[in-house]
Amino acid sequence: MILDIKAPTPGESITEVQIAAWLVNDGDFVEKDKEIAEVDSDKATLTVSAEAAGILKILVHAGETVRIASVIGTIDTSAAPAEKPEQAKPDTKPEPIAAPEPVKSKPAEEAKPLASQHDKALHITPLARKLMEEKNLSDADVLNHIRITRKDIDEVKPAVEKPVLQPVTGWGGTREQERKKLSTLRLKLADRLVSVKNQTAMLTTFNEVNMSAIMAMKKQYNDAFKQNYGVGIGFMSLFTKAVTIAMGNFPQVNAMIDGDELVMSHYADIGIAVSAPKGLVVPVIRNAESLSLAELELRIKELAVKARENKITIEEMTGGTFTITNGGVFGSLLSTPILNPPQSAILGMHNIVERPIAVNGQVVIAPMMYVALSYDHRVIDGRESVSFLVKVKELLENPVKMLFNGDEPMKVLLGV
Repeated sequence: MILDIKAPTPGESITEVQIAAWLVNDGDFVEKDKEIAEVDSDKATLTVSAEAAGILKILVHAGETVRIASVIGTIDTSAAPAEKPEQAKPDTKPEPIAAPEPVKSKPAEEAKPLASQHDKALHITPLARKLMEEKNLSDADVLNHIRITRKDIDEVKPAVEKPVLQPVTGWGGTREQERKKLSTLRLKLADRLVSVKNQTAMLTTFNEVNMSAIMAMKKQYNDAFKQNYGVGIGFMSLFTKAVTIAMGNFPQVNAMIDGDELVMSHYADIGIAVSAPKGLVVPVIRNAESLSLAELELRIKELAVKARENKITIEEMTGGTFTITNGGVFGSLLSTPILNPPQSAILGMHNIVERPIAVNGQVVIAPMMYVALSYDHRVIDGRESVSFLVKVKELLENPVKMLFNGDEPMKVLLGV
């Protein structure tokens, strides 16, 4: 029976996909549920699994674009796997042991005449060689009577001069070029990035966060936290918690434009930008405002692993209301993150660097991080964007406030 392999449907509004790679060769026998191909869409990379065991025939090669549900290959389920050749079984019958032959001593090799070994080195002329034979002199006898002085060494030049090594000043580039077809995901990403610049009024506001309190908290409680929850305290979960709390004070940051309407979300679906093998993907944490720090950390880890293994689904990357991206993991000191449409804001984290700052009139060295908030000025005013980022800064510099929804612990205790 011949079973068709059809291009999968990544989601609504997607009509074409690109065959990214075949994970097996044409003519191979594949087992049921084995991953056999990777397919790129304009939203994600999907894998295709074999629905039955059989011999694979590839009809659409890697790099080609096809419409969804079209046949990209077949599986012959009636074919059996190729049998591996059986290794010859060793004969169990013991062979007779032959008597050891007497060891014959090898005749001593006759010493080669020195003439054959040194003629070229000594440059012995035919006349000199004839005289040496008449006097029964060997090359060794002649060498014992030769005295080589410094003058002789200075006059001799090597047959091949050693090349002078030049220091390498570049990375060894050539004048050749290589052309590579862009993936469907990369083409769609390019279109979206250009549309963001053309269709939004994007601005960016910056601030800096003193990470001393968070670093001290991680140092003191990370082992206990990991023992209880199986995961350590990460910066991304703390930033996510701070963002969701600050949104309660500035809900406009969590809004977006839909046509001529402003959509206000009463929940926070936070997208976390993750660098995957196929490019940047943004899985979403649903209702992040209601999750504890441990729940956030576990969910972030789960989504990040799935993204890096190309197992993230379309549903897990749609519907976000706000995005956080961390360029600091690559060493970025400061950057301007670009909006993730249709969202109206994105927070950029950066590298933590020890810098001198003024604290109570004294210069101290502290671990500092620049943070950047890019926002759509059509939805968010300058006052709201700056105040939102300042609120996030305050929560991160005093993590205890996160336990009291951003309020001072003493005020909550006293009820004032």
